[in-house]
Amino acid sequence: MPDLDPEDEKIVILARSARARTQAKEGAAVRDTDGRTYAATTVDLPSFKLTALQAAVAAAVSSGAEGLEAAAVVTNDPLVKGASVHAVRDLAAEAPILRADSEGTVQEIIS
Repeated sequence: MPDLDPEDEKIVILARSARARTQAKEGAAVRDTDGRTYAATTVDLPSFKLTALQAAVAAAVSSGAEGLEAAAVVTNDPLVKGASVHAVRDLAAEAPILRADSEGTVQEIIS
């Protein structure tokens, strides 16, 4: 993968840290159009389930974000779940979504 912008590297690191801290299946982070970042992990409760990106987008929206510049998800899955992509696209039609492995190496950029 090409070298990442430092701000994109930051959200990959935040996503990786969130995942490691909770031992979750996925970690994610988003950067809003004001430059603020939000990190989250997979939510798997009896009453509801969220992908890490859905949770990060929810955190951003609940904090007043009106758009996203970029998103990152750290996962061992070979694909980003459709629900995750849709959550990002609800706020940003063209924001890149970085999929990284557990080491933080970006494997794919969905644009």
